[in-house]
Amino acid sequence: MFETLDLSLKLDKQTYRAELERLDRELPTLQRLVYERGVPVLVVFEGWYASGRGDAMARLVHRVDPRGTRVHVTHASREDELLWPWLRRFWKRIPARGEISIFDRSWYYLLWNLRADGELDAARWERHLAEVDDFERQLVDDGVVLFKFWMHISKKEQKRRLKDWADDETQRWRVSDEDWKRHKHYDTRLRVAEEMIERTHTHRAPWTLVEAEDARHRRIRVLRSFADELRRALIARGVAPDELEPLPEEPPPGVVLPPVSEQDTLPQPLDLPADSLLARVDRTLRLEPDEYRERLRAAQKRLRALEFECYSRRQALVAVFEGWDAAGKGGAIKRLTAKLDPRGYQVIPIAAPEGPEKTHHYLWRFWTRLPKDGHWGIFDRSWYGRVLVERIEGFCTEDEWRRAYQEINEFERVITSHGAVIVKFWLDISPEEQLRRFRRREQSPIRRHKITEEDWRNRARWPQYYAAVSDMLRQTSTAHAPWTIVEAEDKRWARVKVCEHVVRALEARLGAPVAR
Repeated sequence: MFETLDLSLKLDKQTYRAELERLDRELPTLQRLVYERGVPVLVVFEGWYASGRGDAMARLVHRVDPRGTRVHVTHASREDELLWPWLRRFWKRIPARGEISIFDRSWYYLLWNLRADGELDAARWERHLAEVDDFERQLVDDGVVLFKFWMHISKKEQKRRLKDWADDETQRWRVSDEDWKRHKHYDTRLRVAEEMIERTHTHRAPWTLVEAEDARHRRIRVLRSFADELRRALIARGVAPDELEPLPEEPPPGVVLPPVSEQDTLPQPLDLPADSLLARVDRTLRLEPDEYRERLRAAQKRLRALEFECYSRRQALVAVFEGWDAAGKGGAIKRLTAKLDPRGYQVIPIAAPEGPEKTHHYLWRFWTRLPKDGHWGIFDRSWYGRVLVERIEGFCTEDEWRRAYQEINEFERVITSHGAVIVKFWLDISPEEQLRRFRRREQSPIRRHKITEEDWRNRARWPQYYAAVSDMLRQTSTAHAPWTIVEAEDKRWARVKVCEHVVRALEARLGAPVAR
């Protein structure tokens, strides 16, 4: 099987960039249809250590909305996990309908290591392979679109990459004695991997073998395979082929799309308190394109280094994003995460509570989603919904939302006392800028799904939200978890301010900037 792969395959820069541009147009549309049609997508990345799994995953994650994507990293089974059937840990992480779950190593990683290391006899090996086949059949029969990528490199190439890392003091931490031991037994592990893949390559869950020695070829092979198969899966589920075509930014010349709301719903006259922190926001702050690109590039490079530093020093980060509708939270989050390793952070979108979330204390669902030490948790909306939307919409009593200020401060104090860094952003725009963005979204085929009647209804309550936000900023900006108001009238300014602020917050905790 592996001998049929041509590991010398390469892709030139021009072809690579042209294909990336096409994929950048295709993948957002495919992800939107996955969400709208409620299609669960599960992507497995397996292969040799140092074969570029992380790089391939990052290229995929950064081309879709991170708010609809979960990345799971599989390690050897912990002692407590051995108390349950071995597949339980993976059943707990399968995607919900409309979500994309990406596994950096999976059930195959466990079986491959156990068998290659002589810890799994032939009978158990056969039984577990049959259980994997049953597991994957059950997922696919229930509608999951399952991708399985094997990243393949030669023994010689793996040795070169391990040696390069070991010789680089900023990358040396990646290589352990165990990695060299497994490299030494490459041939044995190759035979086990080949048997495993042959036994689990089925019509419902086929493997895609990726020639992974050339980075450009590897990335496009994964992205193109993902896009093409996802397109076929959506067509099989009744999506018309023309719906799969990437939507344009603007409608055809002369075409005016119908507005979601004919009239502006903002109350007039707009009477807002002058003593609010929001009244002091300087909405004239701007960045020119060249300065924006330079500062963003520098901040993103530093963020990636800090992500690795946080991992090695077990430093957690909790980032909270709140703001007006259309203020640019999603765009800021995307720039913050653009160069990060997706295995080190999670974007957590927060909507109205559902199921068990409704039957627990409102903070319960946030306690269960906090990042562990060494990882970053990025909340797109958060526990502050208690004193914002729940207050305005009457989803909680006045006594409950007034009590929440103290509860939230206590919650955040526990987090920071444990050692995490908390950064909290309020993205602020004027009512006039929000109106411009609403109208642009209504006339943009690719963004029109982002504007709803609820957005216009929320705009009608601008004075109530203004008062609630003002109270929130005043009562929950503490020494251990201060608010940062982001002047978001100009998206370039807002994105750079967010990225640079996270850099400063982490450097203040970790100490002097670390070259990495």
